[in-house]
Amino acid sequence: MHAPAAAMHPPLLAALGITPAHLAGRALVAHAEATELVPAERNAAGREFLLTPDTAAAWAEMKHAAAQDGLALLLVSAFRSIERQAEIIRAKLAAGCRLDEILAASAPPGYSEHHSGRAIDIGTPESEALDECFEHTPAFAWLQRRAAEFGFRLSYPRGNAEGFVYEPWHWCLQR
Repeated sequence: MHAPAAAMHPPLLAALGITPAHLAGRALVAHAEATELVPAERNAAGREFLLTPDTAAAWAEMKHAAAQDGLALLLVSAFRSIERQAEIIRAKLAAGCRLDEILAASAPPGYSEHHSGRAIDIGTPESEALDECFEHTPAFAWLQRRAAEFGFRLSYPRGNAEGFVYEPWHWCLQR
């Protein structure tokens, strides 16, 4: 769903100090919160990751295929509510980060693919989570070759229209 940036959740955006000027020139895509979510898996710390049923099934298939090829893919992040996205931005603001810097790495509430329940952040045991160094792993090379077979695409390549930093770990189900 495409919508003008200021049209989604205006009171919440305003409360965070996000103005239309912060979002101008970015091809942000609005994402509604998923209404049907299922547990995809739990990590070693016991954190449960929720995804839409189709995404959870596609993730399980892709993870299994990677394992068959000798690669361990880890789920680092999955569904995130609009309110959780706002909490992340509030925490970064409280830590003294500048809003422009925050919005280069974190979507404004209402504009994160994670709201859809179809986006996943992928890691691997040999690389730091949510770090650009992931692009140098065998797992990333495998994803570039094979992720489309399972319906996933890299959401934020370098120079993406949404204006986000390069995120080699962020993939979204397209089917």
